[in-house]
Formats: sequence, C-alpha cells, structure tokens
Amino acid sequence: MELKERAAYLKGLMEGLEIGDSKEGKVLKAMYDLLEDLCDTVADMDDDLDQVYDELDAMDEDMDDLEEAVFGDDEDEDEEEEDDEDEEVEAEYELTCPNCGAVTVVDEDTLLNEQVCCGNCGAEFEIEFSECGEDCECEECTEENE
Repeated sequence: MELKERAAYLKGLMEGLEIGDSKEGKVLKAMYDLLEDLCDTVADMDDDLDQVYDELDAMDEDMDDLEEAVFGDDEDEDEEEEDDEDEEVEAEYELTCPNCGAVTVVDEDTLLNEQVCCGNCGAEFEIEFSECGEDCECEECTEENE
C-alpha cells in the first residue's frame, strides 16, 4: 500500500470505531490530519524527485552527445592505447648510407650486427658506436664536425 492508502485505512478505522470528541479522540484526529499532510508532502517530493531524475538523465544524454561531438569516439582510442601499451615497442633507427645518401630504417637487432646493407644501392657499411650524443663537445666529436 502507498502512504495515502494507508492513511485512508486509518481514517476508516477511526470512523468505524466511532471515535468521538473525547480528549483521546481529538488527539487521534489531530494525528491523522498531521499524517495526511505528511503523506501529501512526501507524494509531492516524490513527484519532484522523479522530475529531477528525468531532467538529469536528459542532461547526461546531452553531455554524452556533446562529448562525442567535441572529442570524437574515445572508446576506440582508449582501446588502441591499451593495445599499444600491451605491445612491446621495438626501437627503429634511421641510418644514412655513406655511398648513396639514402636513409635506411633498421631495428635494434640489425643495428647491433654492426654491418648494414643499404636498401637503395646495396652497399654494405659498418656502424661505429660512440658514447657521445649529438651535442657532445669532446675532442673526437669536435674534430669530426670540422
């Protein structure tokens, strides 16, 4: 039973018991009036809450549409990022052939063989490793750059 139905049942009981104008009867009638007002207030609040939930759902749908319009479909990108994170990325290196000047891309295993074959002209060349980086200012690197 809903609250209003239960309050109506109590009113029927009071009328059936023929509660009169005695002191106890007046108290019970006042309590029933209060209960009826509380039931009406709760029913109004339930209606308002239902309306708020409906509006919130509509706003959530609008927000989803807006996010999709602004950011695109993030689910596919998230899956791709997860796939990329799961795969071990192998480093690739660009080497310039000293014979023809073509750029060859090799993986780390090929680079460590220290002998690379140019894909353009077929020339084989060795790779020399040094401890220095691009911005190194040691004597060896300074002589090579001059």
